[in-house]
Amino acid sequence: MKKILIVNSLIVFYEKNKGLLDRSDFHVFTAISGVEALQIHRKERVDLIIADLNMPEMRGDKFCSLVRTEFRNVSILLTCRDTPEELEMVAHSGANAWVTKPINIGEFLEKIGELLAVSVRRDYRVLLKAKVQGDQESMPFFCTSYNISSSGILIETGRVLSQGDRLTCTFFLPGARQIVVDGEAVRSMEAADGSYHYGLRFIDLTPEYRKEIERFVASFNQGD
Repeated sequence: MKKILIVNSLIVFYEKNKGLLDRSDFHVFTAISGVEALQIHRKERVDLIIADLNMPEMRGDKFCSLVRTEFRNVSILLTCRDTPEELEMVAHSGANAWVTKPINIGEFLEKIGELLAVSVRRDYRVLLKAKVQGDQESMPFFCTSYNISSSGILIETGRVLSQGDRLTCTFFLPGARQIVVDGEAVRSMEAADGSYHYGLRFIDLTPEYRKEIERFVASFNQGD
């Protein structure tokens, strides 16, 4: 279970786009201020904090500084305006990443996926962003892998897919750059908690991506 803490004004963005993080393996907390966010994190030890640079009670860079004085193993994603002054502030804030406003949902999801992927390595799981091909109404969604090989991947998601659906999957592996690959749903199974497990067969996996996946699998099996 990945814990995400959303702070202050970003709660409104989250409520409007709630489906983006509506996953059975995500637990989303909200805090109306930086002070409350620190209290929640001390209790819950979340994996990712998402906050804005321009919070009224406590600026985002100050908030990052306070978090870093106590905790080093939490990722922080800040949002800010696209100005030289604010970009300079977030660059020296201690945040792991940032996105500019207005928030681009695709970029936002990629940053979240990249930051959360850091801590799923030890479970031999990968956090993916996926989108069903050919469905113009389909929004990108997160899913979690239970196994991965150079031939395909087993994913868990709350989304209902059909056999034969083709998806574009984006994910990060430790020590590798972003991997983007197409896959076809070839088998499915409903889990006891109501989520769905799908086997995806990779389509036209490039030699470079194949090498990265094989390296990841081999390093895990060696216990690195």
